[in-house]
Amino acid sequence: MTRFHSDDYINFLKTITPDNMQDYVRQLQRFNVGEDCPVFDGLFEFCQLYTSGSIGGSARLNEGRADVVINWAGGLHHAKKAEASGFCYVNDCVLAILELLKCHQRVLYIDIDIHHGDGVEEAFYTTNRVMTVSFHKFGEYFPGTGDVLDCGYAEGKNYAINFPLNDGMDDDSFRSIFRPVIQSIMERYAPGAVVLQCGADSLSGDRLGCFNLSLKGHADCVDFVRSFNVPLLVLGGGGYTLRNVPRCWTYETAVLLGEGDTIKDALPYNDYFEYFGPDYRLHLPVSNMENLNSREYLDRTKVQLLEILREVEPVPGTQISTGGVESNMAPRGIGDIINDSESGITRKLNVGVGIMAGGMVSKPTIGIDSNMMMEIEEFDDNTNAKERENTGKKEHGSEMVS
Repeated sequence: MTRFHSDDYINFLKTITPDNMQDYVRQLQRFNVGEDCPVFDGLFEFCQLYTSGSIGGSARLNEGRADVVINWAGGLHHAKKAEASGFCYVNDCVLAILELLKCHQRVLYIDIDIHHGDGVEEAFYTTNRVMTVSFHKFGEYFPGTGDVLDCGYAEGKNYAINFPLNDGMDDDSFRSIFRPVIQSIMERYAPGAVVLQCGADSLSGDRLGCFNLSLKGHADCVDFVRSFNVPLLVLGGGGYTLRNVPRCWTYETAVLLGEGDTIKDALPYNDYFEYFGPDYRLHLPVSNMENLNSREYLDRTKVQLLEILREVEPVPGTQISTGGVESNMAPRGIGDIINDSESGITRKLNVGVGIMAGGMVSKPTIGIDSNMMMEIEEFDDNTNAKERENTGKKEHGSEMVS
């Protein structure tokens, strides 16, 4: 955790409990803990669980042991280096990205939570190795950051992309801005890995949100990012209408597994069945709220962001000799296919769910671990350990589970 957060802050989270809060009044104010970020029993263990899921997921992507990793418990994107914010204590998004940067020259962070991903943007505001992209409600709304003109600083200039939005954003409007912006970024920036924060508070009917997205509209973003076949870490985030959050992330898990068209709308009976009445359906209706995002505003802002992206240095497409082992390889861009036939590797794709505990990995048919981390794994046939290690260091291009 201290790869990003300060030692004093993490030590405070370890120490503070509801029983000793009165002894740490100054620290509570200093670290912004107590109101929006309350102290509760098991606070530090909670932070350890969701953070380890995100860091562990990034490690598996780095090792080439998975193409997509899901940690719905993660996505707490507001936490700062030495400050809690917006019910976020440890910024697992930042820590996951730092892990990915060990093996990837460029990492893309995409945030579709209704709130601006300010903590992640701030952490990487001055570097071009991470591009942050956030689509969020802007104005008199927490956290109050994320103007379209906030685009990075120094080496990070033009590597922070913000699309500020108004109330009532619907599926068609969101799709019309999300796809062209992300398409341009993937073509020009060509990240080696992507972190996608899928806050469910941008859904219609959220208690704190003011967008009007359906499950399919929200999941369309996930499906589009998945289509680029780049190693992908999918995280949760906000969501304050309890019955809709599991609906959203269940459906998006199905989309990531390629089962979005086959999953049934009628919910199976379970211990929590009554929570989903009166219709007991997976998909939820949207409201008739007015969309305050005019076509002119969306097009104007989209053009403005695309102009910013044109200032981003494109990934080189010619061979670069660095004197290293792979110095004769041309950098791979989006859509390039890694030819494994030369190494004699035969790919066998298998979809499964892994359970991580104490460093041991088991692979049941279906399940979910204590970190709520699910993954889509890729296995090699006729590949020794050394070949797997070398393969894991390569960007996977389009070697993905479909």
